[in-house]
Amino acid sequence: MKLRVVTYNIHKCIGGLDRRYDPQRTAEALATLEPDVVLLQEVDDGAKRSNGDRQVDRLAELTGLSHRTWFGNVSVRGGGEYGNAVLSRYPIVETSNVDLTVPLKKRRSVLHAELRVRHDEVDRTVHVFNMHLGLAQYERKIQLRRFLDCHPFARLHHETPIIVGGDLNDVYGRLWRLLTPAGFRGPDRSPRTFPAWAPLRALDGLYVRGAVAVTELARAEHAAARRASDHRPLWADLVLGASAG
Repeated sequence: MKLRVVTYNIHKCIGGLDRRYDPQRTAEALATLEPDVVLLQEVDDGAKRSNGDRQVDRLAELTGLSHRTWFGNVSVRGGGEYGNAVLSRYPIVETSNVDLTVPLKKRRSVLHAELRVRHDEVDRTVHVFNMHLGLAQYERKIQLRRFLDCHPFARLHHETPIIVGGDLNDVYGRLWRLLTPAGFRGPDRSPRTFPAWAPLRALDGLYVRGAVAVTELARAEHAAARRASDHRPLWADLVLGASAG
């Protein structure tokens, strides 16, 4: 079975160049890619800068990905907060959030969603972990090690399909060295996604483990993806099944 996954730091639906708040443009950047599952970072809820919108609900409605989960991490001055979200074409049967905050640093977490993907009358369970890691290299290493030790990840069977992605802030392209010993597969260097208008850094990434394989990984190149945020969306085509492992 094929599955298209997108990870995207939406920058609160504020354009990277024009600084204009436009959730419709963000939804267009996503919908053009025709995803089945979307991992979003910097998603506002109740913030003045985004008209008080609960963006996870607004984007779910605009993209038609009706199953969603969201967890706030950072409080916004004047009210509201922002955090990570998962949108899905398939039911989310369980969700949880794991705190990855390092003392004296901005609050960070990984949002877990257990999906029930149905194909040819067969249900498959897929676990998705959406993270937004810290800016310092030592901080990111601590956060990834904490993730690898956390519940629910640590209890999952090695053949269970697992997708890990998000804004990893992986400036030096070294985080895969921590994920590989845990059984994850992915590129040594992800496509460059930041800044959106002229990508120079590969800050966003996606890795898989278990009975799932990546067949293609690329950044979005269409017009909305260049303007809607300060990051480009990163998309991946996956194949689920025992043979894919």
